[in-house]
Amino acid sequence: MRNRQINEFMRKWMIQLISVVAVIDAVISWPFMSEAYPIFAQQGFENPREATGRIVCANCHLAKKPVDIEVPQSVLPNTVFEAVVKIPYDTQIKQVLSNGRKGALNVGAVPILPEGFELAPPDRIPPEIREKVGNLFFQPYSDERRNIPVVGPIPGKKYSEIVFPILSPDPATDRNAHFMKYPIYVGANRGRGQIYPDGSRSNNTVYNASATGRVEKILRREGGGYEITINDASNGTQIVDILPPGPELLISEGESISLDQPLTNNPNAGGFGQGDAEVVLQDPLRIKGLLLFFASVTLAQISLVPKKKQFEKVQLAEMNF
Repeated sequence: MRNRQINEFMRKWMIQLISVVAVIDAVISWPFMSEAYPIFAQQGFENPREATGRIVCANCHLAKKPVDIEVPQSVLPNTVFEAVVKIPYDTQIKQVLSNGRKGALNVGAVPILPEGFELAPPDRIPPEIREKVGNLFFQPYSDERRNIPVVGPIPGKKYSEIVFPILSPDPATDRNAHFMKYPIYVGANRGRGQIYPDGSRSNNTVYNASATGRVEKILRREGGGYEITINDASNGTQIVDILPPGPELLISEGESISLDQPLTNNPNAGGFGQGDAEVVLQDPLRIKGLLLFFASVTLAQISLVPKKKQFEKVQLAEMNF
């Protein structure tokens, strides 16, 4: 009995040890895998689209890149349709990760839908759209902004096109929905940002000299990066600029530099883009009425054919008489 208890204790202890090792490994490796977090915008801004039309993700992702969104020209109420966000970039390009190494670019997107439009529930998504969506996980921007889905960071090589399953509102049950044309805005990034939400710079940007003078010493730091000692020409004091790992040095010891001169290259390979589209919430009665009108015109045109032939026969008979 005692041996059985000892064996059970050892088995549980080994399971806990393996779990702890796995957690530690995930904590160490995860920062190098994901370098863009929409949660920063979600925590700092109630609405990701400012009054000027600018999407707040551009506060951290400074480089401008293209983005495109495709939606149907019109949709029926209470139906699921797909909004395709395209994030073009060269998938062979590598970006600087937080540890200074090179890795693949991540992507993320935030479509801003009209009020009443929202992500389709899983049980409403048609199989053909579900197949295009894949294993992506979407979340609403906030409990109050259910019409703004967010996704990312996700691997850019696999998801340079992101399909959002959208459910249109029904004016019959939603008094705020109307049969009209609605704008859809989208913001999408590829790669890491250059500025963190607290205003500090990431290692994915260029670093400049903080003084004019002579580079006295360049010291490589143990954890990566450099310490650049500059002899300030204005007062003779020494100023130390700390550079993180990642950007490549453009200067050498003994070189004379000026204020704001780049000390490193700009390693950024990504950027952020905005786009927009329009979709019409179409009234089914209008479509039925339009089809009825087309049918009546077609019937009228067809009925004119025998009438015309009858007239020609009468005219021919009168000429023979």
